[in-house]
Amino acid sequence: MANPLKILKNGIINENPTFIQVIGMCPTLAVTSSAINGIGMGLSTAAVLIFANLFVSLLRKVIPDTVRIPCFIVVIATFVTIVQFLLQAYLPALNASLGLYIPLIVVNCIILARAEAFASKNGPIASIFDGLGMGLGFTVALAVIGLVREFIGSGTLFDITVLPDAFPRTLLFVMAPGAFFTLGCLMAALNHFRNKKKA
Repeated sequence: MANPLKILKNGIINENPTFIQVIGMCPTLAVTSSAINGIGMGLSTAAVLIFANLFVSLLRKVIPDTVRIPCFIVVIATFVTIVQFLLQAYLPALNASLGLYIPLIVVNCIILARAEAFASKNGPIASIFDGLGMGLGFTVALAVIGLVREFIGSGTLFDITVLPDAFPRTLLFVMAPGAFFTLGCLMAALNHFRNKKKA
């Protein structure tokens, strides 16, 4: 079995779903208008990733190859439904804020890709760590994008005002174009840092 810490690092840094693989863009661009939304979406996706990876790994020798994708989707949909019910019960404001994007986790390519590429070929423990690493990588990316957009667009961090009223707000950052701009700038900065480190 691969080293669990290496698997975790791989998901958070080396193969970060957002900044490196550039997958799962729909929720990344749609819900990161604030850091709380980004963290909520990221942790919801991480929970689904961990449990879906675990169950796909446990069932990998039972599921026939011809129906593996539909079976993976059923497993993923089960955990998305559980996460949605928990959010509705315990965090209704966050659930309302994330809206349709919680049920859409079912078709998030990050989860299906990890089920197909990793969990269906590896044991349960490695699959749990892969789900945890990818989930944390996704959460960190969404949180950073949300922090930047919220700070520049609203002058707040975690809904707490940190910039005085005299400081001009750039509302573009809390709108859709701001998501693209923020993601592009963060990816460029990350690539510059990684290339500098390799040199």
